[in-house]
Amino acid sequence: MQDSIEIAYSTNDNQAPYRRFVITYNPMQTIGDNLEKIKVVLAGLQIDAAILLNSLEYEFSDTIIGINHNRIDIGLAITNMLNIPVVCQRDVEEHGLAKAIKKKQRYNEWHLDYFGEYEKKRNYGQEAMLTIGNGYFGLRGAYVESRADEDNYPGTYVAGVYNQLTTKIGDHDVTNEDLVNLPNAQFLTFGVDHQTPFTINPNDIQDIYRSLDLKHGTLTTTMHIQLSTGHDLAVTTTKIANMKNWHDYAIQYTITPINFSGTLQVYSEIDGSVINGNVERYQDFDQQHLHITGMSSRDNQIYMTGETRNSHIEFAIGSSLQLLGQKKAPQLEVSNQENHVKQVMSIDVSVGHTYVFEKNVSIYTSLETHDQPLIEAAGNDISEASFNQTAKESANYWKAAWDNFDIQISTDITSQKLTRVNLFHAMVSAAAVGSGKLDASVGARGLHGEAYRGHVFWDEMFILPFYTLHYPELTKQLLMYRYRRLDAARDYAKQEHYEGAMYPWQSGQTGDEQSQFLHLNPTSHQWDPDNSRLQRHVSLAIAFNIINYTQVTGDHEFMNQYGLEMLLSIAKFWISATTFNAKEKRYSISHVMGPDEFHENYPNADEPGLTNNTYTNIMVAWLFNYLIELQPQVPKKTFAKVAETSNFDQSLFEKMTDIAHKLKLDINKNGIMAQFEGYFDLPALNFDAYRRKYGDISRIDRLLKAEGKTPDAYQVAKQADTLMAYYVLNIDEVDHILGQLGYQLPQEYLTKNIQYYLNRTTHGSTLSRIVYSVLTEMDDNMDQSWSLFSTALFSDYYDIQGGTTAEGIHLGVMGATLMIETRNYGGVDSLGRTISIHPNLPTQWSKLQFKQLIRGHWYEFEITQSQIQMTTDTDVTVNVEGQPVALKANQTKTVDY
Repeated sequence: MQDSIEIAYSTNDNQAPYRRFVITYNPMQTIGDNLEKIKVVLAGLQIDAAILLNSLEYEFSDTIIGINHNRIDIGLAITNMLNIPVVCQRDVEEHGLAKAIKKKQRYNEWHLDYFGEYEKKRNYGQEAMLTIGNGYFGLRGAYVESRADEDNYPGTYVAGVYNQLTTKIGDHDVTNEDLVNLPNAQFLTFGVDHQTPFTINPNDIQDIYRSLDLKHGTLTTTMHIQLSTGHDLAVTTTKIANMKNWHDYAIQYTITPINFSGTLQVYSEIDGSVINGNVERYQDFDQQHLHITGMSSRDNQIYMTGETRNSHIEFAIGSSLQLLGQKKAPQLEVSNQENHVKQVMSIDVSVGHTYVFEKNVSIYTSLETHDQPLIEAAGNDISEASFNQTAKESANYWKAAWDNFDIQISTDITSQKLTRVNLFHAMVSAAAVGSGKLDASVGARGLHGEAYRGHVFWDEMFILPFYTLHYPELTKQLLMYRYRRLDAARDYAKQEHYEGAMYPWQSGQTGDEQSQFLHLNPTSHQWDPDNSRLQRHVSLAIAFNIINYTQVTGDHEFMNQYGLEMLLSIAKFWISATTFNAKEKRYSISHVMGPDEFHENYPNADEPGLTNNTYTNIMVAWLFNYLIELQPQVPKKTFAKVAETSNFDQSLFEKMTDIAHKLKLDINKNGIMAQFEGYFDLPALNFDAYRRKYGDISRIDRLLKAEGKTPDAYQVAKQADTLMAYYVLNIDEVDHILGQLGYQLPQEYLTKNIQYYLNRTTHGSTLSRIVYSVLTEMDDNMDQSWSLFSTALFSDYYDIQGGTTAEGIHLGVMGATLMIETRNYGGVDSLGRTISIHPNLPTQWSKLQFKQLIRGHWYEFEITQSQIQMTTDTDVTVNVEGQPVALKANQTKTVDY
């Protein structure tokens, strides 16, 4: 109702008797706070679904209501809040309650929807979540009618297209390399009777609904518009990235005049005036990356060519505009001005009729196209392209893709939907790289925004394992990005007075270090020193990805041709990074940072970096152990050739063995492992006092620096660090390494370590909850594991960091949640010689289903709270709860656990 919501609760298929609740709407509170009262009044009741009795009639959603002069999709809100489907009474009357509920649940599990117009970072974040793409390009889910401003950002990014610019900041020349925002070719808008073209603004928009169909890869935006002139229109935009010919995308633009006849103009552009302006804290830097070299047109097609200013990567973008289903040819005008090439199509329209326009776009760059002129390649695509063809090809791709990697979760709508969101964006970020025709890897923010300047980090370690289990060729090509930059890593090591290969913390076009020496603190607005390049553990992440890929796929040819050379070169770097203390008879590794980026150096130290970071040292010992075990398994001639190329002789193997048994860790008498040597000497921080003072202290480092202090002086962590090895490996492997190093820890030491570091961690990185979710699951604390996991799962959906999703999704977190679901909760571990299965389903899930490709064979798993069903295409023995179970090819085996 206008000022209240009335709820009737039934335990008998919506029949009497009812409990009734009335919630009075408080206009002084937000809509969210008012709806939260529903959760309160229904606390403790068993609810399977909700029926909305008096929803408004819309074509895009049947659960929209009007209250207090606002319209909200209460179905979306309640589903998010209570994890139940919400159906409208009309649907129940037409199909029956059970069918209506099943239909809505299925819709919720396959769609990411937003109702209403949002502003600033909130809308930026929704654009990132609604990004479509294919791994070659990412197209932010902006309104096609929008231009870049404080509320909208229609970015377009092509994998591997970087450019460097230098800006003077104070007395320093600062050079940054960015993933370039290419010209905006998705722009479309309309005008009526040659009046001012429509722009996105709240005064003209009555309703707006955006829906990303995850199953088919389509983004649909529906707007009801009332112009100040009194003209009413319905406008629907559908965008699809071509998943087969990954240079192309298509837009269908339908317009219905509701209350007028007259003339309609449709405006299409390729806008070359764009800059990299997605990230506010980068605004002090030069962001003009493009040089437009040409604009042209022919028939209904327009083209723009250009290059990046300093990297000189050439590009050509073409687009076509046509009106479908009309006998009379429309008028079409073309104009070029100030790095814009524009088309205006004018037609006569009649009230109530729908007019369908189609725009096809093609993007080519000199990075992947060498055999023909770029503009010719784009022209060939545009001449053949159609929206229907793109839709058909993409639907076929997504059908096969979902059959390959879908994770099905029963009795949890929210987890199911957000799992599929993560699966979708994993492919949007990388799919085309699997073709072997692109020299690129996955950036930490996908192809969805400009944070981290589009660079490649250790986040690969959180996403590549998923690709390996479903698209091993994709993982191989992502690893080849690193192999092709091996010489750059060797140069970087030499530059820093090390041997071997030291990969950069931030990598872009060539594989040189792209980390900055200064970082803008948005709290203090001051430039602080940035030593993040000392996170040398990125090389260990690359080593892990190589080994994980080889173990899961059995691709020994890759290991022999490429992987081994990288591993030996990385190992040689770590050998050169150690120093031996004859008195202690221990090796140390200094001048590094761990994953916890709050600690860059010791307080009052003259040199940056830390000594004996526990995670780093454990992983170095693990790598050395692996190489020592691997050597006799590789053909002698192959090993000798690779060792010669890597300048890795037998004496280094002997030293590696010695180091792997004598690396130093700092462990106290209670079995708590210090994050780094000297960590226990630092004082604790009064977290409660800072929470009272600031509220959100996830980025306590910025708060401390703004107060003239430093996080280096306190026991405080941004994310999991000391215990990261337990996430990457497993308890048995880490215990073996600790024993090999000569450290005997007391019983239940892991439980104590987890609690110790949870008490000191602010989760300033979204990856933090991922790691601690796994740690607490290992420690049989499923309540805490579930809480951390679910927060990580919806971290981008709710943008829990207060605006960071606006700058691109967090791809590592998305990939890692998928691995938690299958590896930890599903319990399927594919790394050993025998597949090991140890399920630990959350109580919220009644069933989990997925399939994986392991050493060339497909395995299908259906896991309930008490049973496992397994099917594979080969005769094999797996290990279930420590017991061998024989599987016959193509025969389902059911095991109780």
